[in-house]
Amino acid sequence: MFSELSEKLDLALKKMRGHGKISEKNVTEALKDARLALLEADVNYKVVKRFTEDVKAKALGEEVLTSITPGQQFVKIVYDELAGIMGTGAREIALSPEPPTVILLAGLQGSGKTTAAAKLARRLVARGKKGMLIAADIYRPAAIEQLETLARAVPVDVFYDKEEKDAALIVRRGIERVRRLSLDFAIVDTAGRLHVDEEMMAEVRAIKEAVRPHETMLVADGMTGQDAVTMASEFSSALGIDGVILTKMDGDERGGAALSIKSVSGAPIRYIGVGEKLDALEVFHPERMASRILGMGDVLTLVEKAQDAIDEKEAEKLQKKILKETFSLEDFLDQIKQVKKMGPLEDIMGLIPGMSKMKGINLDEGAMGRVEAIISSMTRQERLNPDIIDGSRRKRIAAGSGTRVQDVNRLLKDFQQVRKLFKNMKKGKMSGLMRSFLTG
Repeated sequence: MFSELSEKLDLALKKMRGHGKISEKNVTEALKDARLALLEADVNYKVVKRFTEDVKAKALGEEVLTSITPGQQFVKIVYDELAGIMGTGAREIALSPEPPTVILLAGLQGSGKTTAAAKLARRLVARGKKGMLIAADIYRPAAIEQLETLARAVPVDVFYDKEEKDAALIVRRGIERVRRLSLDFAIVDTAGRLHVDEEMMAEVRAIKEAVRPHETMLVADGMTGQDAVTMASEFSSALGIDGVILTKMDGDERGGAALSIKSVSGAPIRYIGVGEKLDALEVFHPERMASRILGMGDVLTLVEKAQDAIDEKEAEKLQKKILKETFSLEDFLDQIKQVKKMGPLEDIMGLIPGMSKMKGINLDEGAMGRVEAIISSMTRQERLNPDIIDGSRRKRIAAGSGTRVQDVNRLLKDFQQVRKLFKNMKKGKMSGLMRSFLTG
């Protein structure tokens, strides 16, 4: 996400970081490169023009010109302006004090509405709420079946009526069912088209007027760049939307839509889809995203991912084992499984400040899979006491895991280094953490 833009912006900002003094000339040069980087990232040209003008005006202000760290001040201005064009603050779905909270999803066909409905439901269920999905797509074949399949994994029920051809009436009946069951929320999955047309807009408007949702959200495909921005503008003016769910952001190396939507359409991005799994939906934080784009990491999101993935009681048990120096390969395997819950390694490392700029570190997702296979091929006795693993045991473990004896040897060596690291941490020392483990 944003990898191309991050790399090019970093090159532009390097020109300013080394300067002991800011002048109109070096600001203009840096912004010329930044402007090109943003345009190549498919950011709306009007947004780019306003961004560069605002940065230049602030960079040449008295406060920066007299600063003892003008280069750093310039980077701070760029950060603030990037965050500003994406919106202000983040906002989760606010549940109504008088249930049910009704959330209406609209968008084009293929934008990911149905999956977004299930992902939103999962977030609300994780908050201890009960709800229902309402299938209002009466045109697309198998739309109901797709929604039901996703709903079972949440889990929530789905309301539908295959005989009724009035989508607004289906939704009204669905809301009545939700009220009778005293549920907390209802998420309405509407029909889309291949392009914006009046028939689709009229149907969504009719649904909105019939049920008066608390939140009307546009679901847009982030991979479509400025087409997503145009669509957001059209839906905002024709329907009135409270925010945008930008999907498929994990595959968007440019990020032009995310940087343009708020400024062009007036509708803030509320959530971003960062994967296919139901938990791959993040609240959109403009400040955190600006930090990621500039290679500063996103520690708060990293902490939140860790809190979601790591069991607190298990973490306490692990801490005690480390302090008592009883950390075993079985514990090591548990930690690998916990880390994998947080998402792809490349994404996790990108949240750590400075890691996105480091060269020479090639993360190998397959390495973790090999380690899992090797440890799983050991007996419990071997996992708890790896010192007993002799040559014949290593051959057996390698054969059982489909790896080589060299892979088993390397794991055992790395594990001893991790043990040594934990011992040093007890003494207040620090060293590199599992670097060889994460690199190919």
